Amino acid sequence: MQRILILTLAFALCLSAASVDGLAIHSTTTGNGAKTIILVHGWTCDESMWTSQTPELSKDFRVISLDLPGHGRTGSPKDGKLSMDLFARAVEAVRAEAKAEKVVLVGHSMGTPVVVQFTRLFPQHVAGLVFVDGLVENGGNAAAAQHMGGPGGRQAREQMIRGWFSASTTPAIQTKILDIMLASPEETAVGAMYATIDPAIWKQDMLTMPILALYADHSPFANRTYMTTHFPALEYHEIAGTGHFLMLEKPEEFNSLLVSFLNKLTY
Repeated sequence: MQRILILTLAFALCLSAASVDGLAIHSTTTGNGAKTIILVHGWTCDESMWTSQTPELSKDFRVISLDLPGHGRTGSPKDGKLSMDLFARAVEAVRAEAKAEKVVLVGHSMGTPVVVQFTRLFPQHVAGLVFVDGLVENGGNAAAAQHMGGPGGRQAREQMIRGWFSASTTPAIQTKILDIMLASPEETAVGAMYATIDPAIWKQDMLTMPILALYADHSPFANRTYMTTHFPALEYHEIAGTGHFLMLEKPEEFNSLLVSFLNKLTY
């Protein structure tokens, strides 16, 4: 009897899980505020990159974090191909499961083009966007993506990740980031990089919804001219003394700016 109950419960949980193309999407929901925020991690990361945000945000908002396909506890598609469309549709599956008509999407690094792609596909569900040291222009190439795999791939990935650290990235934070990102499968590292540099996703859109841009100190990804031209409702901040992982390095300042922006939105 107990075994039947366990199987029934497992089946019920399976039915309620968000999925895309038959792939179950791992996500976590905290808080029960009227506004819903979806946190989208970056390349080879997972939802635990937001552990310094979720407790604070969930006091007033419903907060959803997820593992994108190929990352964390979400598996890879059967054909192994990762794309911005797949990532965006995974976010949509989580939004639909939560029955949140409008959401604010927060995207770190690669997560920024993910939330932009979501906006293209599902504009009716977007109340605002937050770019966290995110890519707004395509600066990659196929050679760089290939370099992430093969015999020297792990070393290349580690070198690139370490290049994103700053004086504020404490040894403990460095260890956390490296453990998460280097544990990601090589196929994910290469596939997600190709998805990010795919020319088809870089359309130079004009996005008119409210956008908060939180960037590292003198970030190489912060093209202010481009952002001012293409995002007329942009609010931009650089957090002094931070590197690419600013939400972990200076969480109090990061959270304060984020909450202030969220409180301005009505949806």
